[in-house]
Order: sequence, then structure tokens, then C-alpha cells
Amino acid sequence: MQPDTVVLVHGFWVTPRAWENWIAHYEDKGFRVIAPAYPGFEAGVEALNADPAAVETVTVPAVVSALEKVIADLDRPPVIMGHSAGGAFTQILLDRGFGAAGVAINSAPTEGVAVSPLSRVRPFFPVPENPADRHRAVGFDYAQWRHALTNTFSEGQARTAYERHHVPAPGSIVWGSALATLHPGHTGTYVDYRNLGRAPLLFCSGEHDHLMPPQVQRSNAERYRADGATTEVTVFPGRSHLMPVQDNWQEIADHALDWALAHS
Repeated sequence: MQPDTVVLVHGFWVTPRAWENWIAHYEDKGFRVIAPAYPGFEAGVEALNADPAAVETVTVPAVVSALEKVIADLDRPPVIMGHSAGGAFTQILLDRGFGAAGVAINSAPTEGVAVSPLSRVRPFFPVPENPADRHRAVGFDYAQWRHALTNTFSEGQARTAYERHHVPAPGSIVWGSALATLHPGHTGTYVDYRNLGRAPLLFCSGEHDHLMPPQVQRSNAERYRADGATTEVTVFPGRSHLMPVQDNWQEIADHALDWALAHS
């Protein structure tokens, strides 16, 4: 029996509002669509920019637990799609037996996958500038947002996206993820790369993504090659990190859903 529900998991620096076009698109196709907010992110864009205190103490386990509860209540396994950090959470959920298929869009890496050198990321990354930021919510200024998330958008589209979608992110998670490969032991983004029971997984990558470039997606996918489960990578030309709201988002949305249904 094919999935009848799509669960959309947003990334950091945005809220479920980033999926607004995808929600309507998939509902028009007859699917139930659920786009849950991370704990603390329920307040929405305007409220979080006015007072981000609600997201300062958010943890990876709390996010994953909240997502598990949403999916566990469904009648049948859904298609799970996640963007950026949501892509990492999608991988964790698949590893734990949730979902009929998963799509990770410009995904943050799971444990053990090398990310861009901090020396290259630092010019547009808002957290490392001040160690104290690790314990509070930190946002992008517009210049950082433009370079990191919307570098292939037009100027007007990038500004509109910033004003409509940007929110601060918990520094403890973002900075901790940047250092994950330096810490011994398992982190919150651990997955079993040899899990034979994992559902099929597609990585969708933007060709010009500055934050999580295609080599990160390919490296993450390569970790799964030994498990025997279906793992594929599609790179979309001309795209940057914030693909869910970029022009012609329908191409990614349709490819992701078609692939997931064909492989679920």
C-alpha cells in the first residue's frame, strides 16, 4: 500500500512556512501533508524574530522525539522529506524504522560525514564569531543569508525570502554540528550506516549550495553504500541552499515525490 501522507521537516533559520508552496502542491495531488514545527518554533517567524528565547534550549533529541510522535500516530508509514537540518533528521527517522521512503534536500550531514572547512564557512556563518553564542539563538544578517542560503536567487527574491522566512537558530546545535567530527563518541545525529532495514533514501542537492554543497550530499550517501538499501543522489543545476522556496521549486517537489512513491 503506497503512502498517503507526506511529512515535511524544515531546517534551521526557517520554520514550516518554508514548505507553504509544497503543502498546497501535494494536497492538490490528494496527499495529506504534515509540516510540524520543531519544539519552540511553533510561535512562527514574526514572534521568533521578536523574541527567540523559545528556541535557545532546543536539542536534537527533543526534535527527533517530537517528529517520532507525529509519525507514530499515522495509519501507515509516510514519505518523509527534510531540508537542511531536516534532512539529517529524516535520515535519523529512517534509521529508526520510520517512513516508507525519505528525501533529504540539501541535507546537513549525519555523524561522521565531513562538512566544509570552518575557514571557508566562517565568513557567512553567524555562530562561531562569539563562543557565548553557543548557548543562545543566533540568526543571519541579510548579507550572511544572501551568501549562505540564497546565492543564486535574484536580489529581490533573496530579500523577500529573508523577510518572510528567516528566524534565529539554536547556537548549541548549529555550532555543535560544525564541530561534530572533532568530538569522540556518538552525537545526536548518529545513524547506523549498515542498517539493512532502512527505507529508500534520496539526496537532492543544489549545484551551487554554499552551506551544504553537493560533495557533502555525495559523501553522506556514500556512507550508506554498504547497507544494501536504496540510496541515490540528484543534483539540481543552478540551485542554492534554500531550494524549497526558490523559483521552479515544483521541479524538486515533483521529483522528490515521484522518486519516493516509486521506491516506497
